[in-house]
Amino acid sequence: MLQGGAAGRVLLHNILSSRKLFFHESIKMGKEKYFYNKQTLQYEKHKVPLSKRVFQVFGFVSTVLVTAVGLLILLSRFFPSPREQALSRELAQAEYKYNLLSDKVALMDKALTNIHERDASIHRVIFGIEPMDDNVWNGGIGGSDHYMDVLDYNNTGQLIKQSEQKVRKLARQIALESKSLDTIQKLAIEKEDRLASIPSIKPIREDKIKRSIKNLSGFGMRRHPIHKVMRMHTGIDFPARTGTPIQATGDGVVVKVIKKKSGYGKHVVIDHGYGYKTLYGHMSKINVKKGQKVTKGQIIGKVGNTGTSTGEHLHYEVRFKNKPINPIDFILDGLTPIEYQHLVNASTATNQSFD
Repeated sequence: MLQGGAAGRVLLHNILSSRKLFFHESIKMGKEKYFYNKQTLQYEKHKVPLSKRVFQVFGFVSTVLVTAVGLLILLSRFFPSPREQALSRELAQAEYKYNLLSDKVALMDKALTNIHERDASIHRVIFGIEPMDDNVWNGGIGGSDHYMDVLDYNNTGQLIKQSEQKVRKLARQIALESKSLDTIQKLAIEKEDRLASIPSIKPIREDKIKRSIKNLSGFGMRRHPIHKVMRMHTGIDFPARTGTPIQATGDGVVVKVIKKKSGYGKHVVIDHGYGYKTLYGHMSKINVKKGQKVTKGQIIGKVGNTGTSTGEHLHYEVRFKNKPINPIDFILDGLTPIEYQHLVNASTATNQSFD
């Protein structure tokens, strides 16, 4: 009996303990959460604090936004929209056009430099005045404020700056060259007689030259065709067939008509005034006399192979105050900048002369 009573008491104690634990824990019914209030001895609905709700909402929204942004980045990188594809094609075309424009600017710069060099030659040779100072021609365009608005562009700022600098430099040099040409025009009007007198054309028409104008033997140290040693060649040799007409390169007076079997052979010297003289050597025929006045372009004789010569050609010299100078600076007729540069290169090449 006692044993049965003890067992009953143990069972009752376990039941009461379980119920007490059950009552002290919160329970969840449906979506609502309840807890046991020891003071009221009742189950009450569990209320989440507002701050925690706000934090939960904020966390959820942040997660959604981060996920959405990540998806947009991935989609835009691997699956560009039609508008982005169109912009990409447009950008590629713009880059191609920019490269073409850069090439054109480079060609313009090269052509303008050639014009400047010829301008300097005209000032120095024809008018006897100093050409434009190179420091002025190559002077900077100054000021970085012009490019402040484009330097903010991280990807294209420097490129736009360089392009603007090139264009501004060209514009400046064109303005300088325009002023220089105005000066030349003014001097030309004032010195018309001098321009007609000073040598300025080729002594043989280009279409009558036997070989390409690139193959001329020019002014400077050359290998002598007979003695096979380096000697100063004081003119330019124009290869042409015997009988090809020779023309005076400027107005003047014939001061020498010489016929001999050595040296320049049959040759003519014309005094153009202003300190300039020209010599035409190795002629086969002479059509002028000493003391005769001639005009630019007038035929004074024909090409030959007389004197100390190894082939039919014309040896042409320009002398200033009786000192030979490079005739290349006096050949200005009918040549494009490229042709003129070819002629300069040919005249300065180290090769063998004809005399």
